[in-house]
Amino acid sequence: MSQASQIRRDVGPFALMLTGLGSIIGSGWLFGAWRAAQIAGPGAIWAWVIGAAIIMTVALTYAELGAMFPESGGMVRYGHYSHGSLVGFIAAWANWIAIVSVISVEAEASAQYMSSWKWQWAKDLYHQMPGGHGELSTNGLLIAAALVVMYFLFNFWSVKLFARSNTAITLFKLVIPALTAVLLIASGFHAENFAVGIHGELHETDFPSILTAVAIAGIVFSFNGFQSPVNLAGEARNPGKSIPFAIVCSIGLATVVYVLLQVAFIGSVPREMLADVGWHGINFSSPFADLAIILGMQWLATLLFIDAVVSPSGTGMTYTATTARMLYGMERNGTLPSILGRVHPKWGIPRPAMWVNLGVSFLFLFFFRGWGSLAAVISVATIISYLTGPVSVMTLRRTAPELNRPLRLAGLSVLAGIAFIMSTELLYWAKWPLTGEIILLMVVALPVYFYYQAKSGWHDFGRQMKGAWWLVFYLPTLALVSWAGSTTFGGKGYLPYGWDLVVVAGIGLVFYQWGVKSGWRTPSVEAAQLEARLDPNAPLVPPDEETAERITGH
Repeated sequence: MSQASQIRRDVGPFALMLTGLGSIIGSGWLFGAWRAAQIAGPGAIWAWVIGAAIIMTVALTYAELGAMFPESGGMVRYGHYSHGSLVGFIAAWANWIAIVSVISVEAEASAQYMSSWKWQWAKDLYHQMPGGHGELSTNGLLIAAALVVMYFLFNFWSVKLFARSNTAITLFKLVIPALTAVLLIASGFHAENFAVGIHGELHETDFPSILTAVAIAGIVFSFNGFQSPVNLAGEARNPGKSIPFAIVCSIGLATVVYVLLQVAFIGSVPREMLADVGWHGINFSSPFADLAIILGMQWLATLLFIDAVVSPSGTGMTYTATTARMLYGMERNGTLPSILGRVHPKWGIPRPAMWVNLGVSFLFLFFFRGWGSLAAVISVATIISYLTGPVSVMTLRRTAPELNRPLRLAGLSVLAGIAFIMSTELLYWAKWPLTGEIILLMVVALPVYFYYQAKSGWHDFGRQMKGAWWLVFYLPTLALVSWAGSTTFGGKGYLPYGWDLVVVAGIGLVFYQWGVKSGWRTPSVEAAQLEARLDPNAPLVPPDEETAERITGH
């Protein structure tokens, strides 16, 4: 029996949707409204709407891919199928970095919320700093590390156990944020707060600040949970229907909740706190719990303190499951040690991959000690990870038109183009130098790829490079434009605001078209077609790279 077949398909559509919703509604709801208001003031409401619309276009392209190739860790495989091993490696690395770091940030969120408890030992868990970038103390980090271990243990035995526990946790997570929003709107709501600007001036819509909030305030980070149903596609029953259902419903429900929470947050902050410093100066360690205490709703604050453990923990457990499947998928691409592809014969879990992710999670805890700083890093890495999906799905429409597609989106060429261009804009909105720093982080893993290429005797390396030149040039081009762009987005001002957005959109369009044309019919796709002929009713899961090359002879 192949390792692919050992993965159990036990997760139904509703449980898969709750997995996505549970990933989306994590620590983002606890902190995102506060950070977005700091950056964009009342315009933060529009930031959530814009963010949801962009993520939906990206997610739908992955929905077709996930239904087409229902395999565990699929998000790290699609670029490999459409463009070869180098594009596959860069896309997989970006995606894995963006997801594995979430395990740490969710644990940090829970520890940070504890710092508003009444006891002194709790207050000492977190140290406030200007701009919302405070840090956990040593004891706070130890609590976060213990939570990471808990996430790990919850996933160590069975995906069915994980799915069942996640259903209960997600339902709780959905009720508490909605209840919080309604209660805050009903108690002490100040409509005049919507007239206060970012720095205390009269509010006027600041479009650049809204766009920056979309990119780095935790909005992209929050919605990134749509990937969980895709990465768990190998465990899903009837993926052609369950994956799009899970993605669309989870994003739609989460958007309603997040917009309500943003309205509630803006209207609930006491006016005197805004009088001198505006939204930029509002600095909470536990935003909604702090507001509940200010408004005299101690019982709600207590409930929020409980949810501050439950919500992030549900997301942390979900991401612990999905990141293990990602390393499993990367090993099948032929660019990681074979041990990471081993699945436990009884429990159907890639346990060695889980151990690696546990170690990496501890590293993120050590280097990024506060929710705000780590959420910004995750957001930009997430944006980079989105780039290959729209390109891959259109490339496979061209290079593998005969493969079965349980979900075939109408107007995909337009949708995918919009998704890529808007992802490019998101990357630019994140501001220099953060954009450049995270792009550099994507490059540092390339020695691992070249090691495995050398190990294989540089087999077919020329064709791998030909399929990857568009992405190789895309990343430094975006870094250069971000550096030279308008001062509004942290650049040197060589491009004036307004024109910089037009230039970035044009770059996105050019590289999207180049990327689609660069794809080729890879051995993985050839092998998938051959296996589909032998068993047309079997799930379309291409074999690992070594097997694919052996089957196809190249």
